[in-house]
Amino acid sequence: MTSTLIVIQVVLAIAIIITVLLQKSSSIGLGAYSGSNESMFGAKGPASFLAKSTFVLALLFVVNTLALGYLYNQDKNQSVVDKISTSTVVPTTAKDSNKSK
Repeated sequence: MTSTLIVIQVVLAIAIIITVLLQKSSSIGLGAYSGSNESMFGAKGPASFLAKSTFVLALLFVVNTLALGYLYNQDKNQSVVDKISTSTVVPTTAKDSNKSK
């Protein structure tokens, strides 16, 4: 379960980076490669769409981070020693078996 959430975390991080870089800024960033999509996204262009998608991706990132923290905290409360079976037979050496005879 945690490995799946880690993969989702990496994908969300990459998606957030891409959407932030596609937004217009004073230095344009990667927004120069988006072209003119005014007809598809409305009069303002892709600015509001990218802002909303950045917000949604960031919200998913935070929820995923909280879920990972909760799962790792639950794993921390369990010890490896708690999982050891006490019904295992302890091997004895040949010297110990001669004493009992």
